[in-house]
Amino acid sequence: MAKKSLIFFYVVLIVCMAAATIVEKYNGTDFVHENIYGAWWFSFLWASGVAVAIFYFLKMNVRRPSVVALHLSFVVILAGAFLTKATARKGFIHLREGETTEKYVVFKKDMQAEIALPFSIRLEKFETSFHDGTSAAADYISHVEISDSKKSLRTDISMNNIFSRKGIRLYQSGYDNDGKGTTIIVSNDRWGIPVTYAGYALLFFSLFWMLVDPKGAYRNILRRLKSLPATAIVVALMLMPSYAHAAKVLPKTTADRVSRLYVVYNNRVCPMQTLALDFTKKIYGHRHYKDYTPEQVLTGFMFYPEEWAAEPIIKVKNADMRRAFGLNKYTSLNSFFNSETGNYILGPAVEEYQQGNNDKMHKAAADIDDKLMLMLVQVGRAHIMKIYPAPLVDSVSSSIMTQWLSPIDRIPAAVEPQRKEYIENSFQLLIDDAQAGNYERMDKALDKILLYQTNYGGKSIPSALRTKAERIYNAVPFATILFMFNLTMGFVTLFYFIYRLYRKDETTEAERTKKAGVPLRVAWTLLLLSFIALTVCLVLRWIISGTVPMANGYETMLLMAWLIMLVSLPIYRKFNIILTFSFLLSGFFLLVSHISQMDPKISHVMPVLSSPLLTIHVSIIMMAYALLALTFICGLMAIIVNIIKANSRQTIESYRLLSELFLYPALTCLGLGIFIGAIWANISWGTYWSWDPKETWALITFMVYAVAVHNRSLPWLRNPMAYHVYMTLAFMTILMTYFGVNYFLGGMHSYA
Repeated sequence: MAKKSLIFFYVVLIVCMAAATIVEKYNGTDFVHENIYGAWWFSFLWASGVAVAIFYFLKMNVRRPSVVALHLSFVVILAGAFLTKATARKGFIHLREGETTEKYVVFKKDMQAEIALPFSIRLEKFETSFHDGTSAAADYISHVEISDSKKSLRTDISMNNIFSRKGIRLYQSGYDNDGKGTTIIVSNDRWGIPVTYAGYALLFFSLFWMLVDPKGAYRNILRRLKSLPATAIVVALMLMPSYAHAAKVLPKTTADRVSRLYVVYNNRVCPMQTLALDFTKKIYGHRHYKDYTPEQVLTGFMFYPEEWAAEPIIKVKNADMRRAFGLNKYTSLNSFFNSETGNYILGPAVEEYQQGNNDKMHKAAADIDDKLMLMLVQVGRAHIMKIYPAPLVDSVSSSIMTQWLSPIDRIPAAVEPQRKEYIENSFQLLIDDAQAGNYERMDKALDKILLYQTNYGGKSIPSALRTKAERIYNAVPFATILFMFNLTMGFVTLFYFIYRLYRKDETTEAERTKKAGVPLRVAWTLLLLSFIALTVCLVLRWIISGTVPMANGYETMLLMAWLIMLVSLPIYRKFNIILTFSFLLSGFFLLVSHISQMDPKISHVMPVLSSPLLTIHVSIIMMAYALLALTFICGLMAIIVNIIKANSRQTIESYRLLSELFLYPALTCLGLGIFIGAIWANISWGTYWSWDPKETWALITFMVYAVAVHNRSLPWLRNPMAYHVYMTLAFMTILMTYFGVNYFLGGMHSYA
């Protein structure tokens, strides 16, 4: 009875959490927090589940210390959560510069109440710091004075830099539009946080203990593992179109000089090469147009607008839109304007989209409209060409701030007349030289602009190392090359394993292993080279951005592929089939990064993300997902083998052992990643669990996969095929956690 009750509460909690994320999509965050996560019955479910679990645990007479510690940690964590819910207070302080308060505001249902602080707080100044030469915020800082009857002190409260005194924790939250006021979150949780953190510490310790316990389940799996048979997966590749028409362009040597200029793009200073590459990919869908470099394409629209307006370079993906407006898949800028009246043919459709008609055709029209505005306004009028640095003295701090200007920007009065004249006229001279074909003089003018940038750009100019790294990164399409290579090698090794598996002339395992040795070493070497190439890609992105590359969906896809190869390389001798798993899975994640709507652009991260805990949190979570992806492949292949091959019991059992080899460390990583993320959230926002959809689905994923290690309580899991079917279906929770939340549910963690 106790086991059935425990299963009931466990399943109901998972279903309720999953349903709540869907309800939140349509009814809003406040609704689910009030009616589900904050409701008495939801807390009752958790409390009842814990009570039944403790009773069942004692009934089972579990004596293994590592197992006891692991389960006890969850009880402590939930006890901490209960204390936080019952005793904690959370509110906010809003201050203008020069104001002092001794109270903070809390919400009670629909009312506000003021609660006294054990000290006073005065805002001396609020400051937003920026990355040099851009408008991208680097940090939000409240310079405050804290005073009580004994002493006063001046301190800073900023993102990831909290202030704690007398049990009160202060977090930077927001600021006024005029930059003269701040909003600070106040958290008073004296009992919940210590108990919760104690639970986290016990959880981290017991998760590692589970892996190294000499008499534990994981060490027993390691003693039983043997070599595994083959696997199969199918993935399709892409083709690229080409054209034979020619257009007027700059010589490649001159275009290369353009690529070496610096420009403010995507809110950071970078080589013009990056802007040109993104521009070409945005409008054409590929890195190159015909035999032209991206710089030739970009400067073609700048310097030869009439000729390039006739080029069939704009990719129109949506078939309905092509039929509605009589367009080709690749069409010209001129095609969007009526040849007789000059009217913009997309105008009505874009207006209808803005009024709420967002079907696929109207969305496609709005997307093309964005591309056309980029070509006509940003590029055609040189508004995007912010290539002239202007050092200015900040009137408040007296520090030197660099503002980057385009040829058509209003030039600040503080800029010297000689430099002002240069900014206003030099770009027009480039246009004149380009149209006259005077490329030698144009080369000299471009060199002069680069020298000007170097002299006046100051700290906003990227270092030589960063610039070189970005140019290398732009020159090599790592994701495209590697996804094609890895998937191809995945199929090659797959067919090879199948061939060896069914050969009749090798009667013993020793003979098969000996003859397979050389091909396997070649495959391992190629996987190593692919791993090194992807490592170079990630290192280059790290150098360029200055932060660990895991801040968006594109980077986490690359990281997933990298981690899968990292895990696979050391164990291939014991499990040859892991080479096929690694090639196919890493190729799949690289393919997703290549063909999806994930944005590969490199940009500055938000200030709240500039925390070392983010790096740890994301990397460990990605390691867990990579390992669980391998358990999915094991399950899928076991199902396939069971269908197509007789007498497959031993093979299916070996797949199970390999799956469990990945499962236990995956659960360890997932547990660590989730709760390190909770610690980071508490440091940054003052709450370690906010029931954000991705947090909730990560917890659901952890709970679903945790079921698979409880075969003592769930005898059906001892059947290898039942286990594999469960693990295959469990992978759907990962897909929902990563892709479903990003592209359907949204939330703070959405990468879409």
